[in-house]
Formats: sequence, structure tokens, C-alpha cells
Amino acid sequence: MTEAAVIVDALRTPMGRGKPDGGLAGLHPVDLLAALLKETVQRHDIDPGLVDDVMIGCVSQSGEQSATPGRMALLAAGFPEHVPSTTIDRKCGSSQQAVHFAAQSIMAGANQLVIAGGVESMSRVPMGSARMGQDPFGQGVQQRYAPGLVSQGVAAELVTSRYQLDRETLDQYAAQSHQRAAAHREAGAFRDEIVPVTLPDGRVLSEDETIRPATTAERLSELRPSFQDDALKQRFPEINWSITAGNASQITDGASALLIMSESLANKLGLKPLARFVSFDVCGDSPLTMLTAPIPSSKRALQKAGMSVDQIDHFEVNEAFAPVPLAWRKELDADPERLNPRGGAIALGHPLGASGARLMTTLVHALGQNGQRYGLQTMCEAGGMANTTIIERL
Repeated sequence: MTEAAVIVDALRTPMGRGKPDGGLAGLHPVDLLAALLKETVQRHDIDPGLVDDVMIGCVSQSGEQSATPGRMALLAAGFPEHVPSTTIDRKCGSSQQAVHFAAQSIMAGANQLVIAGGVESMSRVPMGSARMGQDPFGQGVQQRYAPGLVSQGVAAELVTSRYQLDRETLDQYAAQSHQRAAAHREAGAFRDEIVPVTLPDGRVLSEDETIRPATTAERLSELRPSFQDDALKQRFPEINWSITAGNASQITDGASALLIMSESLANKLGLKPLARFVSFDVCGDSPLTMLTAPIPSSKRALQKAGMSVDQIDHFEVNEAFAPVPLAWRKELDADPERLNPRGGAIALGHPLGASGARLMTTLVHALGQNGQRYGLQTMCEAGGMANTTIIERL
């Protein structure tokens, strides 16, 4: 008999700028995650020894993030030594995949209580550092996609061209992301999901430091394209070079965690679930355009749930680059007011391995605060993959 998996809580740290002077840069990623894990069980008076597993997404698994960060974090948080952990890498969707694995393990009857989340300190462990300067693709892939794959930035340019999006549209969307995030921060909408972080010097970071309320499309239009390259222009003459630092996600530090358990255990512990899982999907698309897989993945998740796009009240589509949600919206004909209504990674940042659970955290709390029923979350991932999750508020 399949057991229902429910979300009992969803928390995250504030998002810190992923630079040496960023608010969270002084914290080791293990310590950043440990504080969140500790709060996750303490606020519900849960014995941490009941946790069957801690599944943590992390992309740059090198340096300070190389020793199974979830395991080190749970030990630092004072969990019993018998609690295990694993690290999951599905690139930008790593912690969304952690959520999938956690829920699916409960539905299969293998576990009763799992903490799923992610951590990424991009100020301390730079993106791409795990490659050590080596070729991660191999000869077969290079031959199949000769003369070779391209960076995510160039892939974003290709998506921009394919969906006939211009620079002005991208910048307007990016400015809107900041404006929406700023408005919701001002209204206190993020307070339920953020756990303040005490820094080594005693200061407390309690709000996202990535949101720029004064951002306008006009100011963003002054930024230079980030990936302009004459050789690539010859290969892809359709590219108009529209992607900038302003209409792309921000490099960020952060952690996120969801408390997921069987419905029967939640009832036994007297805990009220926030949401249940309706459907899951993960699929691939072209590794060259790389960022389009959320489109087929979302369609598959809706089909598995027996739902239409109009039945979804809130969409979280990761803003890796502005063309990603814009192309997704075009293909699914989704209501723009329901798409990233609290802003996205352009304003809130994209701490790689932590982003999937961060989006889910924002989605869960938004549904609760607005009295809405269904939410869909999807993320593009390097290599041309995507995860999609549909949840129902309880």
C-alpha cells in the first residue's frame, strides 16, 4: 500500500550575495546548513533521532563542500550519529531532486521522515570548481554535438532567439522580478520561510540581500552582454547577444530544507502538514539549448496529475536566465500573474544546489498565505534536464 508523503515545514536561510563581502560569505557551508537543520526539528519538537535520512543537494562538491555536507551539518547540529545523509547532484535542480527522492522513499515505505534540502556557498566554493580545469564531456559527446556544447549563457541566447524574445522584454521581466520580490519582502511575505542566520561577528542576517528595489528596465538596458563572442556568432548567426548580468540569476549563498514525512507519522506526532505531493517528473531535452527541458517536463507532470495548466494557482519556474520562464510561459500559455509572483532567482539569487528546495519553500508558504490549492515548480538543469513537482496545499 502506498503511503502519502506530506510537507510538514519548509525553511530557508536569507539569500546572501555570493561574493567575498556577501552577508553569508563568512560562514562555512556546513555551519550554514547545520543551523537550518537544527531549527527544522526544534521548532516542531521532533526527536532528531527519528530522521531516517538527510538528502542534500549540492553542485560544487569540492573544497568545503566535499565531505558529504549534509552528514557534517547534521553532526554539527547535534543529531545522533546514526542519522545518515547523502549528497545529490542534478545541477540546478539538485535539491528539488532531493525532495523527489525523499517523498518517493516515503511513498515506497522505505522511510517515514526525511529532511530534504540543499546548500551552496558560491562565495567560498566557486561555480565550476569541481571540474578542476578538466573536460567533463568526453569525446563521444563532443563528436555528437560537434563542434561542441556551449555554456549556459550561450544556451540562453539560443533560447532567446528561438522564442523571438528581444532584449527589452528580458530586461522588463528582470526588473519585474526585483519589484515583485521587493513588494513581498516589504509586506513580510517571506518571514514565515526565512530562518535568520547569526554571523561569526554576532550580527544577524534576517532578510535577502540580493533584492534591488530600484531596478528598472531602463537601467538594465545599459548593461553589456555577458557572453558575446565572434566565433560563436559565426556558428549561431541568429544570436543577438541579449543576456546580461542583469537579466540572469545572481550568484548566491544559501541553504534550504523541507521536513517531509508520511501522513501517518505526521498524525501520530500531532503535526499539521502544509502540503502533499501530487506528481513528479524529470526528463531531458537538448543539451545544446540546455534550458528548455522545463517545458516538456511540466507538460508530463500535468499529464501524470490529470490536470490542466489553468488548475495551477502558482508557478515557480527558476529564473536561471529571463528567457527560461518567458519561453516556458509561451509554450504552456500560462497566466503571467501566476508565474513567479514573488520574484525569482534574478532577484532572490540562485545558490545552485539549494535553489530547488528554496523555490519549493517559497511556493508552499505562498499557497498557504494566499489560500490557494495547487502549485507547480520546475527548474532547468545543466546538460539539458529538468525536474517538475506539483503539490497541493492541505
